[in-house]
Amino acid sequence: MLHNSTMPINFILLGLSDESYLQSIFFFTFLGIYMITLSGNLIIILLTLADATLHKPMYFFLRNLAFLEICFTSVTIPKMLDNIHSGNKSISFIGCAAQTYFSFFLGGTECFLLASMAYDRYVAICKPLYYPILIDQRVYTSLALASWLSGFFMSFGLTSMVFRLSFCDSNVINHFFCDIPPLLKLACGNIFMTEIAVFAVAVIYVTLPFLLILLSYYGIIIAILKISSSEGRKKTFSTCSSHLIVVTLFYGSSSIMYLKPNSTYFPNTDKYLSLFYTFISPILNPIIYSLRNQEVKGAFLRIWEKKVFG
Repeated sequence: MLHNSTMPINFILLGLSDESYLQSIFFFTFLGIYMITLSGNLIIILLTLADATLHKPMYFFLRNLAFLEICFTSVTIPKMLDNIHSGNKSISFIGCAAQTYFSFFLGGTECFLLASMAYDRYVAICKPLYYPILIDQRVYTSLALASWLSGFFMSFGLTSMVFRLSFCDSNVINHFFCDIPPLLKLACGNIFMTEIAVFAVAVIYVTLPFLLILLSYYGIIIAILKISSSEGRKKTFSTCSSHLIVVTLFYGSSSIMYLKPNSTYFPNTDKYLSLFYTFISPILNPIIYSLRNQEVKGAFLRIWEKKVFG
């Protein structure tokens, strides 16, 4: 416990459970998740670079998403594994601030990157004749860059605001990584403006991209319904179904986490909700995009045959 202190030397991360018999299970489970996430997303990156048929805006965004997921899991899992293996649950003040910064940076970037991918699918399906003009290299590169920069600046301001607070009641964080909601629970003094700022940023970086995604899919659904053949409708929808699944997984958990009223804060529930967008979504994304995408599967088979049979 901390008393009359404004800057703790370190924080204590309680993790998912204090039960000693679960620690080995957690260690090997999350190590496996981490290795699969790294290899799966790395395969997506290399595949979309190596196969010429995948040199399209859609796969440029997918490559960015795969790289982002590698970074996202690397922010939380290695430290979590180290804490479980060593039995030392502490994280330095600077380390906690860095973890908070990068998790928000990458989370905010993913929100706008998913919105950019939805816009790409909207133009491809609803305005196919204008697609080469509306989504040229300058446009899709700018959209990706804007997504990364928006996350960078948003997280910098928010993290600075949170870590200027006084943490005088406790240094024990009931979470498996340094996240803003549990950190605010440790702060003392008047934190009302900080809570308002966190909520406002969450509304902008979660709700705004989500509304853009909804508008894109509204246009996509209207266009699909106008297709006369059921086979044509099915084929057209399959080009964006993977993205829709990823959006549902990511936004479903993150919106509940950051947009619910502060009075309904349930630390244990929040920890398990966080698992979806920090661990589950990154490991499922390459699986969803590879198994549900004929072009990706075709590219993989071509490269495999080339490597095996020469």
